Amino acid sequence: MPEPQANQIIVTKNGSYVVSGTVPLSIQTIQPNGAGESWEWVEGQKLEAKALYALCRCGKSGSAPYCDGTHTKIGWDGTETATRETFEQQKTVLAGPTLTLDDARPFCAAARFCDAVQNTWDSIPETADPEARARVIHQATRCPSGRLVVRNTVSGEVFEPTLEASIGIVEDQPEACSGPLWVRGGIPVVSQDGEAYEVRNRVTLCRCGHSSNKPFCDGTHTEIKYQDGISTAPK
Repeated sequence: MPEPQANQIIVTKNGSYVVSGTVPLSIQTIQPNGAGESWEWVEGQKLEAKALYALCRCGKSGSAPYCDGTHTKIGWDGTETATRETFEQQKTVLAGPTLTLDDARPFCAAARFCDAVQNTWDSIPETADPEARARVIHQATRCPSGRLVVRNTVSGEVFEPTLEASIGIVEDQPEACSGPLWVRGGIPVVSQDGEAYEVRNRVTLCRCGHSSNKPFCDGTHTEIKYQDGISTAPK
């Protein structure tokens, strides 16, 4: 396993995520709007973050979000299957009058901010309208996985949220289930082979153990209604 460094997450072979650098850790809950759609993030309880700590990757820990070694008892297979292609290499582009959407589908973590009120793709052609433009920026900048990125069609300016280097333990209130690790602020994620994945401002890592895109989340937690034992209500 690579040597831990400041602000780094190491994916261990069939085991946990080893986090170094005293990276802040807190509950981040998806709060719905009046229609029950994903709309905003609410920060909850701050959790203990030591200089070095391990977070569960198999989804079976009795001490979630921390690893308790259960992966070794159950013989969990955590083989990494994600591509090493960059966001730029994976994205498709949808241009509108004032905003352009870059969309890398494999990163999707099923947080569903993109579906609130009117979905992002249908709204892009309408972004000459200030309300539609504001909604698209709201949706894309709240996408935890960074699947969706919007930029000014004319200037190329990217609308990207300013995020502190930190990890959010996602709780999905509308779906009543627990979600991925929301890695924010450009923290490197290093494979068990020592090679880092592309460093991005926001990515989501699987912690239910069932993603087909390990180590990244693919939204399977919503299908299996993964529960980590942490309350889904903000504190």
